[in-house]
Amino acid sequence: MKSVIPVSLPSNAYQVVVAPSGIDHLGGWLAGGEKPLVKPGQKLLLVSNPAIFKQYGDRALSSLTQAGYVVETCLLPAGERYKTLKSIQKIYDAALAFHLERKSAMVALGGGVIGDMTGFAAATWLRGVSVVQVPTSLLAMVDASIGGKTGVNHPQGKNLIGAFHQPRLVMIDPLVLKTLPAREFRAGMAEVIKYGVIWDRDLFETLEAAPRLDQYRYLGDGLLHTVLTRSCQAKAEVVSQDEKEAGLRAILNYGHTIGHAVESLMHYRGVNHGEAVAIGMVAAGKIATVLNYWTAAEETRQLRLLEKAALPTQIPPQLGAGDILDLLQGDKKVEDGQVRFVMPKGLGAALVTGDITRDAILAAL
Repeated sequence: MKSVIPVSLPSNAYQVVVAPSGIDHLGGWLAGGEKPLVKPGQKLLLVSNPAIFKQYGDRALSSLTQAGYVVETCLLPAGERYKTLKSIQKIYDAALAFHLERKSAMVALGGGVIGDMTGFAAATWLRGVSVVQVPTSLLAMVDASIGGKTGVNHPQGKNLIGAFHQPRLVMIDPLVLKTLPAREFRAGMAEVIKYGVIWDRDLFETLEAAPRLDQYRYLGDGLLHTVLTRSCQAKAEVVSQDEKEAGLRAILNYGHTIGHAVESLMHYRGVNHGEAVAIGMVAAGKIATVLNYWTAAEETRQLRLLEKAALPTQIPPQLGAGDILDLLQGDKKVEDGQVRFVMPKGLGAALVTGDITRDAILAAL
């Protein structure tokens, strides 16, 4: 079961390939066709973390070298707290030692942290080299690897340092999710549910009909393929209409405004990105109900779906509402001093507004 989803951008079009055992065919996808995405013979810097590389590194290297590429590796520590400029420096050092050229490329093999850092390093090395995304977590597959957002965290906020840099290819191998820890799988489901709320009502209802969403083994191949392809299609459609978040694309930040604040205040420990987004979606859903953007029944349906995925729905007790409000003022989405929120307009649609009062946010928190 294979799907190819186009991301139709005027000057940076590419494909998202969903294919079982896709890692074993990565080199062929890069080198195949009349116009190879990266010409065989070029150097590739493969960036990963030790745990992922131990499981999938040899397969990726074998596929790439058999296709004629010269490959070097750079392994970085796993975890959001390592998503820093210090880690980017390590990628730069590896690129320099490997004599990476402008026609060379970087390959990100890992979750969203590896993908974001590799993309940012590629965007800034020699003023931009190609990057290929090979996501290994559900969250990275359906969100982080698509759309070209790259970056690292600042001590005062998440993803404050970054650039847009579209990949040449996104290769999704669903079978790698078999080894993904259950908690990380649940984190990815938060982004899947997000797409159902803001864009794809049919996906939302498909998830509602599923008996369980909290572990890979309960989905089955058919539902997993639907989850991956519909989520990737949703993001591709939004990004194709708004590559650099000038308008529509901002709806993809649903749940992220408060979610990013929770992550930062927790120092990226104890709550992962997907869990924080789920908490942010609950808060945004409450605000949306109070302001009549959607109904209380729809808010409840969202809450029940998040609970079905065994995601947290309460702000960690050690965090104060005032601390979250203060941190929101430093969010990337602030305009003219107003925090911009994504609000659901019923299931399957959303809008962005700066008309959310401090009192409304405080009540939701």
